[in-house]
Amino acid sequence: MSIFRGFGTRRSTHVILPVGTRIRRAFRALWMPPCVWFLLPAVCLAQSASSPADVDGMTMLGEIKLDQAISLALDHSLELAGLRAQSNALRAASSQAGALPDPTLSLHAMNMPVDTFSLDQEPMTQMQLALSQSFPFPGKRKLRREAVERQASASDQMQVERRSAIVADVRTAWWQLMSLDRALQIVGQSKQLMRDSVQIAQTKYKVGDGLQQDVLLAQLELYRLLERELKLQGMRRSAQARLNRLMNRPPDRALTLPANPTNIVLPELPPERELLQQAETRRALIDVHRDLVGAAQAKLELARKDRFPDFKLGVGYGFRQGFDPMRNTDRPDFLSVVLSINVPIYSASKQSKAVEQRAYEVSRQLLIMQDTLRGVEAAVSQNLASYLAVRDQVLLLDTAIIPQAQQTVASMLAGYQVNEVDFLSLVNTQITLYNAQINYWQSLSVAKQALAKLAAAIGVEALYE
Repeated sequence: MSIFRGFGTRRSTHVILPVGTRIRRAFRALWMPPCVWFLLPAVCLAQSASSPADVDGMTMLGEIKLDQAISLALDHSLELAGLRAQSNALRAASSQAGALPDPTLSLHAMNMPVDTFSLDQEPMTQMQLALSQSFPFPGKRKLRREAVERQASASDQMQVERRSAIVADVRTAWWQLMSLDRALQIVGQSKQLMRDSVQIAQTKYKVGDGLQQDVLLAQLELYRLLERELKLQGMRRSAQARLNRLMNRPPDRALTLPANPTNIVLPELPPERELLQQAETRRALIDVHRDLVGAAQAKLELARKDRFPDFKLGVGYGFRQGFDPMRNTDRPDFLSVVLSINVPIYSASKQSKAVEQRAYEVSRQLLIMQDTLRGVEAAVSQNLASYLAVRDQVLLLDTAIIPQAQQTVASMLAGYQVNEVDFLSLVNTQITLYNAQINYWQSLSVAKQALAKLAAAIGVEALYE
């Protein structure tokens, strides 16, 4: 049925009016008060600002390329925003950790007689204003500040670590979605090819050159393709939801990927030892644990210094009233200076135990760093092995299996039309071809995912791409 059916066949019901009447009606329809014309640009701008295209920046993008998906995921990552807030909080805490305690200002009513509460009855009665300041033992403030700064540095490195992990997750999800799109495309083409085979089998059966079982076999394979298509569509919805989640978008938002990815090259990689050396120097996760070890060591040194006393210096000025008959003058004011220290007499059960605790924490952080280093090395080796194995499979499919299967299908189809090939062999060859094509895209996707995970294991966002 043509989409233009009925177009231009309806009779017009419009009455043809004189030109002057139509012009007056047009101006009357366009007339608005001057204030409306004045406000119209603002209304248009407001509608433009609230359009769906500006809500998440992707509504009008069309095809989502890989670099666009990565940029959007990094720009809209709530996890990275939280880590940035944590780093800023620790940076603000570092100056607090190294600052002196707040001084204490106090007012004392000293030696006041309880019978009269008079300020000039007794010579020792005074109103004293005092100011005191605590001073930690030298080196403690520096160590406290250093511990917090190392924690802040670890938080900064965690941002780098999570950034590379998010990039790897986006690459993985994007390539998984790409392989499913290509698989659905291949299944669609195979469905059309199978429908043609059904038609050929039916035609040959009608003229007596074919068998009914060939028709039934072709229809059965067509139904299997439909079943596979349904499974792929479900897997695609799941992959689409995952990629949307990484870009901080609603999971059911439709995503369209390019018909042909621009970068399907699988690069040659350097030897494993070189990659392991790169991971040791560039992986942010290792730097995170180095900073945590440094923070634990600073806390250990601080615990050792807690065995030494802190100081407190105070100055007080006492105001006295009344007359001193001995000196024949007003009573003089008093000035007081106080220096005090805390005495760590419970060091065996307090400060020494604190040193022991911090020493265990240093050992724990060192063990975690060593375990992390071993885990990084294992991740590099595993992902490299996976990449190399799948890379060889992709090359084999692309250069040998798929071209051979295409030639075989063409030859089988020509032979079947002249009754030189049975229908079952033709169908099996067609199935082999579309399975090989789907396996190619799946293997390419797995190789790209392994390459993305390998890059994240080394500590970079992209590896030789």
